[in-house]
Amino acid sequence: MLRMKTETGWWLITHPDHARLAGAFAAAWGNEEFRRPEPRDRVLHGIATHDDGWAARDAHPLVTREGKPSAFSTELVGKYSAFEEIDLADYLAVRERAVRIIAEEDPYAGLLIAMHTYNLLTEHADRSTIAADGLVLLDEFLAQQRAYQSELMRAIAADDSLAAEQRGEAMIREHFRLLQACDNLSLLTCVAFDRPADLLHPLPLNDGGAAEVEVRPLGERHFRLAPWPFEKTELTFQFPARHVSGRRFSSAASLDEKFQDAPVERLAVTLTA
Repeated sequence: MLRMKTETGWWLITHPDHARLAGAFAAAWGNEEFRRPEPRDRVLHGIATHDDGWAARDAHPLVTREGKPSAFSTELVGKYSAFEEIDLADYLAVRERAVRIIAEEDPYAGLLIAMHTYNLLTEHADRSTIAADGLVLLDEFLAQQRAYQSELMRAIAADDSLAAEQRGEAMIREHFRLLQACDNLSLLTCVAFDRPADLLHPLPLNDGGAAEVEVRPLGERHFRLAPWPFEKTELTFQFPARHVSGRRFSSAASLDEKFQDAPVERLAVTLTA
């Protein structure tokens, strides 16, 4: 779940819906300067479904020890330090499922998700918030993920439907970075981030170079990107969310009751050159 604070409560957005928004960004990605992803369908599939493993968990939101919705929030942008608020074994099971359910139907899309998962739990995870026994569990998970990535790479290397360049590590890493970029832009949107940020990695250009994309807020869910990676000079995207009233909840059950009763509404984000 992702949460966005309002004057009276929270907008809650599920991980799969956040990922669909990331996929919409990726589908619009590319212009005379920025390279479009190929194999297009498989890359876009990986980006749009990279959090499908969260569907069951997000169907019934939980609460933190403070009584807030247990969700990714503006405080977590840039550094994932919320492990004291979650059951690590359950969390890793969700991450494993998110990789496997896509990789089993498309190893290419699944590898991008596996790389994203591994990056999140190595470069962005705050290990100081994880107990000693949890670190053992995490490191075992990471070792398994490395092995699974190797297995997926072998499947991709044998896939004659892909061009040789598309099977190479350099191109796969480009697509992983696009997933990371679109995921981060969607996260900034879904928490209404109000400070300058960037899209994490240098992103590929048509001339063979790469450029970092800066994101500056112009208003609520309105961002300026520079350099501009899309064809049109302004784009608006919609995504579903539910609003729950109240800032803190006595139990997960009380939050879930409000969540289930809340209508699904459409919020919008505008991106400007």
